[in-house]
Amino acid sequence: MINLRGIAAVLMLLGAAAQGHAAGVTIGVVAPENGPLALLGAQIAAGAGFEIQQSGNTLVAVNETCEDNGGAAVGDALVAAKVQIAVGFLCSETLEGALPKLKDAGIPAITVSVRSRILMEDALKNAWPLFRMAPADGAEAAKINEVILKNWAADPIALIEDGTIHGRELTEAVRNALEQNGLKPVFTDTYRPGQEQQIALVRRLKRAGATKVFVGGDRNDIAVIARDAEAENIPLSILGGDAMRAADQPLPLGSGVRAVALPEYAVLPEAAAAAETLRAKGIEPEGYVLPSLAAAFIAGQAAEAAAAAGKPLQETLLGTTFQTPVGAVAFTGTHELSQNPYRLLEWRGNGFFPPAAPTQ
Repeated sequence: MINLRGIAAVLMLLGAAAQGHAAGVTIGVVAPENGPLALLGAQIAAGAGFEIQQSGNTLVAVNETCEDNGGAAVGDALVAAKVQIAVGFLCSETLEGALPKLKDAGIPAITVSVRSRILMEDALKNAWPLFRMAPADGAEAAKINEVILKNWAADPIALIEDGTIHGRELTEAVRNALEQNGLKPVFTDTYRPGQEQQIALVRRLKRAGATKVFVGGDRNDIAVIARDAEAENIPLSILGGDAMRAADQPLPLGSGVRAVALPEYAVLPEAAAAAETLRAKGIEPEGYVLPSLAAAFIAGQAAEAAAAAGKPLQETLLGTTFQTPVGAVAFTGTHELSQNPYRLLEWRGNGFFPPAAPTQ
């Protein structure tokens, strides 16, 4: 776990160093330093701060309150500090107020968290310098469809959801995409969430002939469905969405259940070396730590390349594939990630990992 006091101390030392001299690229790190989001802010500060220090660049830490009308002050602080680029940005409220000021100063912002489609549409319309390492709206459904079409196209598929807005909309997006590709589910249903058992549901799935099931629901409901299917000796391959990234309680998830979700980057082979280095420094590579490290790496590399080529920094961000410590990252012309960050993952004992074998 990240020690909040330790991270705060590191940022104070780095900030003090920045006051005394300008080293390399000056990078703003925008993250909550207190309040209910302080732990996530500490993850951003830990990852970005580590990379900035390792690269010999200069860090400017700016507190993010995530309050309405708080973004203008963040923008003013970044401009006053003469940062060349800024990373972090946990909240859309911050970006809404900061981006107009960052545009005037020519300071790109890379968010590791904000997914708002409307905000990105506004950014493109107003030429705000926003780049997103978080997934765009629709990326989860797109990856689920890709996985199903690749692995289940020849199988009887069921789509079930829990009746929540997210579960219903996600499952409907999947159903529409599958039907556009000529696949019609053999079974669709809305189940009642939060039940201690789902035996009737898994028996209906069996009667319908379904062997592959996508569930638009939360982790515990899926754990119950998987357990009851096994108890009834009904072979079901179960796939969930990003909601599966939740506490493994009260009922532990059975091994082999799969999810299309954002990975914990520390479990990915391409991020193994960076995760090991962070742990050696006493920083657990959880949550936003590794994405923020990658964002700071991109910030430094882009600023240096832009200066060397005499090009605008935004142009360099758009025209470069960055070989970051967590893998290759590139941005599209609409400032989104060129590759969908969602992955097919499999639960094995104590975490989600890339599947050990091809999907059946």
